[in-house]
Amino acid sequence: MVWFDESRLDDERALGTADLRLRTLAEAGSRVRREAGDAAPAIAEAVARAGESRPRAVIAAGPDSRLLRAVLEPSCPVPFVAWPAPALPGWAGSLDLVVVLAPEGSDPGTASAVAEAVRRGCQLVVATPPDSLVAEHATGRWTTLLPTGTSDPLAVAVAMLCFLHQVQLGPTTDPEAVADALDVVAIECSPLRDISINPAKMLAISLADANPLLWGGSVLSARAARRIAESIRRTSGRTALAGDAEHLLPVIEAARPRNVFADPFADDASGRRPVLVLLDDGADDPVAHDQRRRLEQAAAAHDVRVEHVTSQAPGEVSRYASLLLSGTYAAEYLRLGLVED
Repeated sequence: MVWFDESRLDDERALGTADLRLRTLAEAGSRVRREAGDAAPAIAEAVARAGESRPRAVIAAGPDSRLLRAVLEPSCPVPFVAWPAPALPGWAGSLDLVVVLAPEGSDPGTASAVAEAVRRGCQLVVATPPDSLVAEHATGRWTTLLPTGTSDPLAVAVAMLCFLHQVQLGPTTDPEAVADALDVVAIECSPLRDISINPAKMLAISLADANPLLWGGSVLSARAARRIAESIRRTSGRTALAGDAEHLLPVIEAARPRNVFADPFADDASGRRPVLVLLDDGADDPVAHDQRRRLEQAAAAHDVRVEHVTSQAPGEVSRYASLLLSGTYAAEYLRLGLVED
């Protein structure tokens, strides 16, 4: 039987078993600073190469392109396409800019897309390790390589977003602000902070006996919700669902009445009720406000607990990073507290 022992979240010996994972989370801000600093000369080269003219379109290639899509689609002044397939759109050519995030640099599909961009004469900016498979296929006259030293997708994406901002194709992205926001979360969610003042530990306790339903109102907070749900599934092996209001409302409305006599330690998936986790990045969108209201009303009507994860960091990328790290900390504390009898 698996049950949740919240005392482990403040136990030094138990926390020691998760030290490497928690330390990796705490270093998120330093990774952003390091990647942006190391890539600065290459970014300047790419900006100079771009010149004054804008590309006909921006193509974000590779499986890690979805974060760029979430940031750029609302604001990019030219057509933008996220293309995770191992190729490029048939119309892509020398008038287009192809940007690629390949923090691992070992994906053959991404290498194939990069090689195709070189053959077609596209302006190509690739963030990847210099000695990787993707870097080998990126060699070309119109290629700029942003060297990466970490496999952290967020840190690599921030470096690329700095370039896109400087060529006026994306919103303002300040690596220092993103890193500061991550540092704030690392301090607030530190394993050294007691449960009573640690928002990630408190969220983990709320998720311990429930099936989480995660919702974010903006494009970026919705992406953070999906990433956090992935982390919860990976760390706990339990169900975690992220989606729009129309996806989550049926689950909330189908929740069975709470059984006050149920065994709180029974590892019965059918007995776990949903808990609604709302990710709030302060986006002022009437549609999002309406969805949130409907979710909260349904949760109140069906006695479903509601948890909030918020961020007041400056800049949309900073808020996304803050929400994502907060939820990832909670997932790790959930892993730590689950013990097998």
